[in-house]
Amino acid sequence: MELGALGTAGKGCLMAVVSHVFMLDYVASMLGEHPDLIDAILSNPDNLTYGSIITVSSGPEEYRTAITADAIDELRDLIADNRRSPEEWEFFLDNVIYDQETLEIVKNHTAR
Repeated sequence: MELGALGTAGKGCLMAVVSHVFMLDYVASMLGEHPDLIDAILSNPDNLTYGSIITVSSGPEEYRTAITADAIDELRDLIADNRRSPEEWEFFLDNVIYDQETLEIVKNHTAR
C-alpha cells in the first residue's frame, strides 16, 4: 500500500476544527449524570471517538479534561444504550468504574 502525498487546504482536503469544548462538570449537569460517572467513562479514551477528549493545561502541573460537542452526543448515546435494563446498567457501571466508593456514589445517584 502506498501513501499519497499530503493534500493542502486548497486541494479539497478539509479538517474539522474544534473551537469550543465543554468541561466535565458542565457535561455531567447537562446530561443529568454524576460527574464521577462522566470522568470514569472518559478515563478510557477508547469509549469515545479519537480527538473528542481534550486535555486542557491550566498550570504547570494542572490538567483538566474537556470534550467536544460531538463527544456529548456520543456520551448521551452510550449511557442510553447501557440503561436499557437494570442488569445492563449494573454491568456497565461495574466495567467502567473501578473504585468501589465511587461505584456506590454513582449507583446511588438518580439521573435526571
